Amino acid sequence: MHLLVAVSPHGFGHAVQVAPVINALVQRLPALRVTVQSTVAGWFLRQRIGTDFQLVERSTDFGLIMNSALDVDLESSASAYANLHRSWEARVCEEASRLRALAPDLVLADVPYLSLAAAQAAEIPALALCSLNWADIYRNYFAHRREARHILEQMEAAYSAAGAFLCPEPCMPMGWLNNAVNIAPIAARGQNRRAALNELLGLDSDTALVLVAPGGVQTRFAMERWAADQNIHWLVSENWRVVHPCASAFERTGMTFTDLVTSCDAVLGKCGYGTVTECVVNGTPLLYIPRPDWPEEPILLGWLNDHRAAVEVSPQQLASGNFGDSVAAARALQVQPCTADGAEQAAAVLQSHLQPVGATLDSALHADDGTTGRTA
Repeated sequence: MHLLVAVSPHGFGHAVQVAPVINALVQRLPALRVTVQSTVAGWFLRQRIGTDFQLVERSTDFGLIMNSALDVDLESSASAYANLHRSWEARVCEEASRLRALAPDLVLADVPYLSLAAAQAAEIPALALCSLNWADIYRNYFAHRREARHILEQMEAAYSAAGAFLCPEPCMPMGWLNNAVNIAPIAARGQNRRAALNELLGLDSDTALVLVAPGGVQTRFAMERWAADQNIHWLVSENWRVVHPCASAFERTGMTFTDLVTSCDAVLGKCGYGTVTECVVNGTPLLYIPRPDWPEEPILLGWLNDHRAAVEVSPQQLASGNFGDSVAAARALQVQPCTADGAEQAAAVLQSHLQPVGATLDSALHADDGTTGRTA
């Protein structure tokens, strides 16, 4: 059996979301051959996916073109969508030919819609998995444009062609989809290794440890301007080359990112699905940077607040680095963790499509705890 997973390269969030599903499915089907099609960095995919896989370094979507992790380049994004859909039928035929050559038994898209349209053209079964879809994101920013109606028709038809669209909690409303299926949250669990981190970094138990994680889109905060007298130690990407007495590169800890999330007092970043769910599941507050124009944010922020895991930080704080009060507020929170059974539920659905004899979508969905099902 051969599964092809098409992953949007819009940051790391789509890879973070789909990796636990792949891992759970391989536990069920150890002989499964996995191909990942994406331009997400191979080192990151291998860090998250716990099985051998073939990487096809090609993407069939871009999501949105970003100026930074927090700022969408609207004009470039609109132009890119217009260019893609100007030759839509040819793109679908071209991608269908590639899929036939790769010969998967099933395509899973998180969440490139061109891959779904191509799978339909190639007569290969396909499923979608995501807490959002690019049609609704496009609609939020570009519905007023002259070409939007035609583009949205093609996007929606592609998503509707999937055998099912698996929607992990918390997800955007997708009422226009007749194939949407709700599943539980998807998130990797980490181990609390705080004692080892304190020893490695030379920190005492009173020092707050904050993981800085704005997402996979290239962004760097001007941390050199941040105050060094706040009793806060920052874990940051080595690529940032930060020179600050209270900052260390998280790569040099030798720990997985999920273990770091679990071990820190807080994570500083934006409301993205992977960050939000991994914070809640592992009991870590999120110091979140607001993105009021991002349509998924109200859903994610509401879910964070339901689990008492959110503290807002302002753009002014990012500039000044005055986080003392916010970090103290985060440390005082009593986060209410939740279970994350979505990966197992999704894996059961995928298995039912790869091994269809005697299996149905409904039986797969209710194989674990009976909490999931088709949306109204």
